[in-house]
Amino acid sequence: MRYETVIGMEVHVELQTASKMFCRCSADHFQVEANAHICPVCTAQPGALPVINARAMELTAMTGLALHCQIKHHNVFARKNYTYPDLPKGYQVSQYELPLCEDGWVEIDGADGPKKIGVVRVHLEEDTGKLQHAGRSSLIDYNRAGVPLMEIVTDASIRSADEAYDYLNKIRQIVRYLGASSGDMEKGAMRCEANISIRPEGATEYGTKVEVKNLNSFRAVRSAIAYEVERQQQVIEEGGQVRQVTMGWDETMGVTREQRSKETSEDYRYFPEPDLLDVHLDDEWIEKARSELPELPAAKAARFANDYGLNEQDIAVLVEDRAVAAYFEAAAQIDGADPKQVGNWVTGEVFRRLNEEDAAIADAKVQPTALVELLSLVKDGAINQNAAREVFAELWEQGGAPGAIVEAKGLKQISDT
Repeated sequence: MRYETVIGMEVHVELQTASKMFCRCSADHFQVEANAHICPVCTAQPGALPVINARAMELTAMTGLALHCQIKHHNVFARKNYTYPDLPKGYQVSQYELPLCEDGWVEIDGADGPKKIGVVRVHLEEDTGKLQHAGRSSLIDYNRAGVPLMEIVTDASIRSADEAYDYLNKIRQIVRYLGASSGDMEKGAMRCEANISIRPEGATEYGTKVEVKNLNSFRAVRSAIAYEVERQQQVIEEGGQVRQVTMGWDETMGVTREQRSKETSEDYRYFPEPDLLDVHLDDEWIEKARSELPELPAAKAARFANDYGLNEQDIAVLVEDRAVAAYFEAAAQIDGADPKQVGNWVTGEVFRRLNEEDAAIADAKVQPTALVELLSLVKDGAINQNAAREVFAELWEQGGAPGAIVEAKGLKQISDT
């Protein structure tokens, strides 16, 4: 029997705000001394009252707008009740029935061309603390507790591990463009769960879904989905029934392992957070959030194709990172610049140097003006490509002006009779 895979994704994104979701503590928690950024609010001391982080609301609304969502004028924070050692209050403040953003979509490259993945909701909540296990003891670090966490929930329109991988890439690219999050999965700034089920091809009813957690890398997402689909097929073909459970992904062994039975909304006993007022957003606030949106990757890619005549492969590399796109365009817009040559050198020599030094484009030691001046020397026949690479290396390591380096090194081509 042939089966169809059905996947829904829940992506949690830590927002880049100065302070936590409901208190003034610094939201920075990566490689920070344990429990250095805590207060009575984020450690749930009696009588401590929360206050909503306005910037977190703005970044979430901007993300919703970038995902073509409707921004809801009335939204409510609720208590999501569950007990876990790294949850200080014994409940999480989240949005449930009335989230900030609803009914959006993301376009990915499906097997049969462009495909829209439905975004059911984008809502705000607070992150938990972290447990560190040492022998038979567990230590708790509350630096992360209360950090603003945005959750993006899809419908069940993802049909393969490759589509899930592509969707996750698009989400990371968008939140980075917005400056909403670093999107660094290796630092825990973006985490995801996949709800996976299978059904016979042609069937209209969904199969029993299994949630897979601990997906903290793009490779893990692809591998875990592929493994879980195969596991469910084997269970069914052996005459068993897939149970609705929560599984964890064991990266070392390459398998999913059952953690607990899957909770339902009733298990969480949601009710409106009594310490927070309902949030009412007017049109002016929403339009202000919309005005902060930068040019998004899809629009930038279309413009690069139209304005600079670049091919799809080069465009995909150049628009992946907003800062890289800005560097390229700063060079491409200089009088006399050849955009295609600029693109080739950015994705070639510039990227090679950055990779060697594990640096970002902001750290590039050759500025766009110098790069264009160097390429002009090649275009005019003053130097050849090999000499240009030698000059580029000198520019990167020592600085200076391309023309002066050519003269000093005697690299100018002899082109008269």
